[in-house]
Amino acid sequence: MQVSVRFNSVLAQRVGAARLRVVVGDDATIADLMQQLAATYPGLEPQLARAVPILGSTHVTPAARVQEGQEVAFLMPVAGGAG
Repeated sequence: MQVSVRFNSVLAQRVGAARLRVVVGDDATIADLMQQLAATYPGLEPQLARAVPILGSTHVTPAARVQEGQEVAFLMPVAGGAG
């Protein structure tokens, strides 16, 4: 099945695109998708491991299953503000 993947910041720079279409297995999880992305794009794994996966505008765990046509976003956490 195919899912859309959206990256921000350093992840998009590492991949060379802000959006991708990725083919994954029928019972794929976010963890499976992350593993496939890390294998396809060497050097992505350290940042991807810290990324927050978003599925349908909801933060999800790596165990969450993806479905045909869904969009998965990987957003890098940010910190800051007044101390």
